[in-house]
This record gives sequence, structure tokens and C-alpha cells, in this order.
Amino acid sequence: MIAVVERVAQASVSVNGRETGRIGKGLLLLLGVEKGDGEADLDYIVRKTAGLRIFPESSGGEGKAKMDLSVTDVGGEILVVSQFTLSGDARKGRRPDFSAAADPETAKIMYEKCIRAFRELGIKTAQGEFGGAMRVDSSGDGPVTILLNSRRLF
Repeated sequence: MIAVVERVAQASVSVNGRETGRIGKGLLLLLGVEKGDGEADLDYIVRKTAGLRIFPESSGGEGKAKMDLSVTDVGGEILVVSQFTLSGDARKGRRPDFSAAADPETAKIMYEKCIRAFRELGIKTAQGEFGGAMRVDSSGDGPVTILLNSRRLF
């Protein structure tokens, strides 16, 4: 499972002009489910995302804020958007190969479990529309962007 986690001041997602999710301060999570991903992969992504200390608490010197708090510490929100293209392999040629992506039925189940897991942790969680042509708008905060891979390949 692959995730791109971006610290945001706000983010929203819409499908055909209809807003499906909006958050204020928090994290925008783009989620890619791959073949073979299971509960352990999901747990890794959820726990790592919820616990990432990427929000500022105190001055780290020279006017820079030290990143020391998690999304739960700051009462932030999470917007989860499915993005199978994170599984694209562009090492050969110019057209990405998406064969590592999970089939849509499996990916949708894992996506929905991810959203439930964040909510069970008490984090206000908004979502996109699985399989929809989505427009994602965000105001990055930092910028701070973290890549996660449940198989720890990077």
C-alpha cells in the first residue's frame, strides 16, 4: 500500500462539481492499494499517518517551527482520496504500467476500511468517491509531503 501524506491548511474533493469531502487543518492522504495488500498493510498506513509528527509545536531555532505534533495532537482532520496511479511503474517507456494496482473491488474494500479505521481513532475523516473522476483542491501547509509504503520500499 502506498500513500502520499500532505499537511494542509484545507483540502476538498469534488466529482462532477459536487463536493464529496472537505477538511480544514489536517492531512490530505492519497491512497494506492496494490495487489497482495492486506490488513497489516492497512494498519501500517493508518497508524503511521495518524502518528506522524509533522505539525509544528515550538520553535526549532532560527525562526523555524519544530515538527513535533501529530494530526491527533492538533485536532486535525484527514481527507482520504483513492489514487490507483500511485502504483504506476514508469521505469520503462513513457506509459506507466498499473499492473501492480489491486483490482477495483479489493481496492474499494481497503479504501473504505481505511476511512473507518481513522474514524475509529476519533479523527474526523472526509473522503473522495472511489473510482470517480475527482478534482482535489488543497492549500499545502509548509509544504510538508511524506511518502509511505507499507512494504517499506522507500
